[in-house]
Amino acid sequence: MASSPPASGFTSASSESLHLAVALDGAGWHPAAWREPDARPGELFTARYWAEAVAEAEAGLLDFVTFEDSLALQSSSADGPDGRTDQVRGRLDAVLTAARVAPLTRHIGLVPAVTATHTEPFHISKAIATLDHVSRGRAGLRIQVSQTAYEARHFGRRAVPLPEAESYQEAADHIEVIRRLWDSWDDDAEIRDVATGRFIDRDKLHYIDFEGRHFRVRGPSITPRPPQGQPVVTATTAADGGGAAYGLIARSTDVGYIAVHDADGARAAVTEIRQARESAGLSAQPLHLFADLTVFLDGDAPAADARRSRLDALAGAPYSSDTAVFTGTAAQLADLLQDWRTAGLSGFRLRPGALAHDLPAITRGLVPELQRRGAFRRAYEAVTLRGLLGLERPASRYAAHPAA
Repeated sequence: MASSPPASGFTSASSESLHLAVALDGAGWHPAAWREPDARPGELFTARYWAEAVAEAEAGLLDFVTFEDSLALQSSSADGPDGRTDQVRGRLDAVLTAARVAPLTRHIGLVPAVTATHTEPFHISKAIATLDHVSRGRAGLRIQVSQTAYEARHFGRRAVPLPEAESYQEAADHIEVIRRLWDSWDDDAEIRDVATGRFIDRDKLHYIDFEGRHFRVRGPSITPRPPQGQPVVTATTAADGGGAAYGLIARSTDVGYIAVHDADGARAAVTEIRQARESAGLSAQPLHLFADLTVFLDGDAPAADARRSRLDALAGAPYSSDTAVFTGTAAQLADLLQDWRTAGLSGFRLRPGALAHDLPAITRGLVPELQRRGAFRRAYEAVTLRGLLGLERPASRYAAHPAA
């Protein structure tokens, strides 16, 4: 479907292929997905389970996968753990899971979630830099904020959550520190010359001397500069969208995920984020915007509806989400993605309703359908995640003479 040209600095709807990611979370995004016959609930906390899920996504040529994480048990209540025993509770650490999967994959990007609110940017910077080294340039980071008192009580640093605007400002500072630490080693800081006994050039390690409202970090990092220079930084809008979350995406990220329910909502979100990015003087720098979308896919629409209804019955309530929920066929979903793309989106992060069923339906149904339409790649065309997303490798801000 034809579309308007992208605004300056935005990767948007065009003749280029769509970008697709998949959000991995337990047995799937429907709370009863773990009860499906093919769900393998006994393997949810094994490395093989996650490795096989990512391998399926890579076989479908997807740009990247995200790994969900949090600092408290999953809950249906905003006030704390809900005490339910009929839904999946507990997760593996997202960064460590991505690092375990990295050597088993070759092309797909790996983007774990990290909560900025209760973590230190120095630790996160070296963890993601390490993931980038282990994956040879396929690491990303999904920053999220926490505003719940029960998560705060796990750490004892704050009695109450920060106000929303300050939470997102803290996340922006968190990202800034991380980015500076990634740049604190020049690309050629490592000499490794046995003959002279010089392993590093100390003049090519830099203090970052960051001082902000929430962090004071001198640096440098203890981990050499990542292969991508800057791994891909991503963030998600709040459930109700807009405001501080849009500002964080506009000013601090390479990819933003927006929670919307229709094309008009996507168009409004894209416009607001674009305006915020222009106001920050960043309109010339590329930014991808992906819509989040939960999907239930089957060979025909009635079968998809029936499967979702069966899961709802097991859960005891209709499934609801902070974003749009699609139920239907791969061809119908392809129509929707191409329609929504005209709102200025460059891609989609799909949330499989039931992972065992809907992930293969994406890779073996949706992807071939998009390929037939000329709307998705037929082979990986880059070896890094930045390359897949068409993002240049940035030079270090501290290097006097950036390495070629």
